[in-house]
Amino acid sequence: QVQLVESGGGLVQAGGSLRLSCAASGRSFSSYAMGWFRQAPGKEREFIAVINRSGAATNYADSAKGRFTISRESAKNMVYLQMNTLKPEDTAVYYCAASSRYIIGGTGGGYDHWGQGTQVTVSS
Repeated sequence: QVQLVESGGGLVQAGGSLRLSCAASGRSFSSYAMGWFRQAPGKEREFIAVINRSGAATNYADSAKGRFTISRESAKNMVYLQMNTLKPEDTAVYYCAASSRYIIGGTGGGYDHWGQGTQVTVSS
């Protein structure tokens, strides 16, 4: 069982950066692939990035490529999403999630555990 808590969201101007953190509790953290998703009001939940259990493999949505970086520190049970060159369309609630499988894309199916989300607002 894994419990996830996101932090690091906030209000930032377009072109700025934020680093989201996801703290995981539980001994089995290293057995999960970790993903970041986001959901804007009135829109479907959207895949942003995923990192495998070892941290050796990552995958990104087209909207995130070149701007966002996912990483993990298994020793600290932490996952991060570094977001640079933010745009107003990045405004959403961002969620981290844990899966026993390395799932690329989708809307979150197959992820077993979810955090409560952190709000990111990018002003123009």
